[in-house]
Amino acid sequence: MISAGKIQNRCPGCRAQVLGFYDALLQPRSGATSRPFLRSSARSPAVATSTALTVHPRAGPVRQFSSTRRVFLQDSTPNKPPTQSHDEHIDSEILDDLEDVVEDAETVVRQARQTFGHTLPTGYLTEEEYKLYERLYGPPLRETRPEDVGIPEQARNEEAEALASTPRNVLLRENEHGHYEEVEYTIEPGTDGVEDEAAVEGIPTDIDTAEDLVPLTESQLDYLNITANNQREYDALVKLQKDFEVASLQPFEDINEEDMIEEEEPFEEEEEEEDDGEPGATFVEEWDPSEPRLHPNTIIGQSGTFPSTVHLPKVNFVQPITTLLRRTDHSHVREAAEKVFGGSGLPQSPFTPKRKQGVAMKAIGLQASHHRMSEIDADTFLTAVMPPVYASVMSTLVEVRKRLGSDWLRGLFTRADGTGPRILDSGGGGAGLLAWEEVLQAEWDILREKGEVTGPQPIGRKTVLVGSDHLRHRISTFLDDTTFIPRLPDYVHSGNTQRLLYGSQVPAPRKVFDVIIVSHMLMALESDHKRKAILDNIWEMLSPEGGVLIVLEKGHPRGFEAVADLRDRVLNEFIIPPTPQPHPEEIQPKTERVREPGMIIAPCTNHHKCPMYLVPGLSNGRKDFCHFSQRFIRPPFLQKLFGATNRNHDDVDFSYVAVQRGVHPSGSASSVAPDSSPVADSASSPQYLTGKEAADRAFAGYESADGPAPHPLSLPRNVLPPLKRHGHVTFDLCTPIGTIERWTVPKSFSKQAYHDARKAQWGDLWALGAKTRTHRAIRLGKAAAAAAANGELTPNLTDGGVRARAQAAAGRGSKSRVLEFDLDRRPGMATGKERFPGNRAPVERRTKGGRKPNIRDLVKELDEAEKKGKKRRSEEDFDVSEERL
Repeated sequence: MISAGKIQNRCPGCRAQVLGFYDALLQPRSGATSRPFLRSSARSPAVATSTALTVHPRAGPVRQFSSTRRVFLQDSTPNKPPTQSHDEHIDSEILDDLEDVVEDAETVVRQARQTFGHTLPTGYLTEEEYKLYERLYGPPLRETRPEDVGIPEQARNEEAEALASTPRNVLLRENEHGHYEEVEYTIEPGTDGVEDEAAVEGIPTDIDTAEDLVPLTESQLDYLNITANNQREYDALVKLQKDFEVASLQPFEDINEEDMIEEEEPFEEEEEEEDDGEPGATFVEEWDPSEPRLHPNTIIGQSGTFPSTVHLPKVNFVQPITTLLRRTDHSHVREAAEKVFGGSGLPQSPFTPKRKQGVAMKAIGLQASHHRMSEIDADTFLTAVMPPVYASVMSTLVEVRKRLGSDWLRGLFTRADGTGPRILDSGGGGAGLLAWEEVLQAEWDILREKGEVTGPQPIGRKTVLVGSDHLRHRISTFLDDTTFIPRLPDYVHSGNTQRLLYGSQVPAPRKVFDVIIVSHMLMALESDHKRKAILDNIWEMLSPEGGVLIVLEKGHPRGFEAVADLRDRVLNEFIIPPTPQPHPEEIQPKTERVREPGMIIAPCTNHHKCPMYLVPGLSNGRKDFCHFSQRFIRPPFLQKLFGATNRNHDDVDFSYVAVQRGVHPSGSASSVAPDSSPVADSASSPQYLTGKEAADRAFAGYESADGPAPHPLSLPRNVLPPLKRHGHVTFDLCTPIGTIERWTVPKSFSKQAYHDARKAQWGDLWALGAKTRTHRAIRLGKAAAAAAANGELTPNLTDGGVRARAQAAAGRGSKSRVLEFDLDRRPGMATGKERFPGNRAPVERRTKGGRKPNIRDLVKELDEAEKKGKKRRSEEDFDVSEERL
């Protein structure tokens, strides 16, 4: 604040000019000093009167960011009036006038900001003060409300204190144990001479305006923790208090809805302006967060579980096994596991650790069908085998359920005989049954919510193959209503039992299953005829009316070869694969097996020869093979087995094939009944395509919403993890043609396709097409290399390995190598080089021993050998001459 200093010899004109300047800028100061702001009690509404106000002196507030000096009015009564000159008397009069002036505009603005925050009462500041407010803080957000200055919070606190201090009506009642308990009771108003609470407190029943309010008494006044800096703030706070009390007395139904709900402005669609330079251009609509970003066909093609990490069931799996293992020391289980499963890391268990030098790819060392199994071996099987088998079987069952749809399980639930689904777990020791129960229960809950089924859990028959008594006793503690069999029945060689003398008159019914899960059993059989025998036996146990056979093995080349060999045999001997045209009835000899309709559900989307198993048998050096991965959370007992402290998850790799017997895919030509119309059938379900037609249609893409929906079994599948690079994504797909192709989806191809390609995962089906497609050379090992050298493989299916290319070039009879030598006049000096067609020398390949020997090195070795030969011959001639002498 600008203050007038004592200037000597000042003229009256200057003093008048200074006074006029202050009168123009400043307003006269009111006599009101700071005082506490009063409010009425929330229980006794009234308007605060001016008689209840008390005046309290206050100290001047601390002012920041100001270069002016504040002058305060201090009440002082001097004992003797001071003597002063005429000029000093005039200066004192000016100072007295300035002290009576109100605070400057900047002080008022800063105090308003401190009291009301980002809001401001209507008409609180003058025009000059409002301009200064906007210059310092910007425009206020809105008009000040009672809650902005803490009035509702004070009212709620007082109401809470009042309720806490209100006495309760309590009676003591004796209970059955002889103790007394408190029982509260209430007294209705107007009964037993008790007056109404509103009448006691003097609250009127009908209050419409603030004028109808009864003034408060001195005992009903409460002080608020708010200090008014000046009379203007005091008036504004009193007005806010009155507004709050009037609003609190009105019933909730009488509150004007127009004050609470903002008026909805009519929605006007914005017209899209078209760019003159791009006629016909359309604007992409904004994405709705409630809708999925992925294309519907991409969602259909997704594989695997959700969430992607499998959690083992705690109640039915983890806790029972943990209880069983309490009697066994974990160090003993670890020693037994490393002894049975090939040492540290358990390479011969269902786990697939990183490849190590010299570790053979063998089958699981401990099978569920083993009859001689000690107690520690049974604990080892529960700890090391069942968790990874559960994860791999769960991933496979989820994929089969997605491809067959919900109608498959609903048909098993609503069977006419009422038996429900029948399942056989062979090799998993009950882990497959636990995964099946989870999938079955999820489908049952959906149907129960729709009212189609009743009951807490689905019905069905469960059978598991367990050979050891110790293992059976342990598994039976957490598998209810389960049949245990020590071995598989031999139905292949039991056809002539009735002809034998000891045969029964009434044949026993054969066990038939709707789902058979064979886990890690084929690799344990070294002979091919044993594998064929077990496949024949299991096929006889599979239901001919849509039974599903799932075969799993470890995710390494030997496991893939076992699964691929079974797949080839099923296609060639057991089923008639679906084709666009119905198959004619083939005349087969009586000695051969009668083939019947069937199809491969997953992972293959073709019924041709596997492009990664072109040559039957084992192939050393195989790099590319069909397998998948599933992550699961390790249970505590498995963590202790590995001795892990931080990493609590594991990834299990597996190869599998799922086959359905007796039916063809819906929408195929062979699945349509002769008396039905193909047009009507195609309208109800997507059309099933095969071969080149399906591959070309998938390459074009099913992104358009107007086009036909794709059949899931007609789409290519990612057999390797997608390569996601900057600006493009590369897929290695197994196509319906039966080839491995590399499709590229760049950012320029399609916005939706590129977005979904970035989200694609290993094992997903791809339906949105691509921009380019090329043949992907696969590395099949030495066996395929020898077949390629002999011309047994077609050019499009040749092996992509180095040895295969070298042997193929040698088998085609390549041109002889041409060496050019330059002889020097000096004896023993020569240089040479190899001549290549087009003067394009091949790039030297680095091998284990280094680079291939250079031609110059060969010439140098020849020269050294020739020199040694000449020297030896000269020495021999010298010896002969000496003998002659």
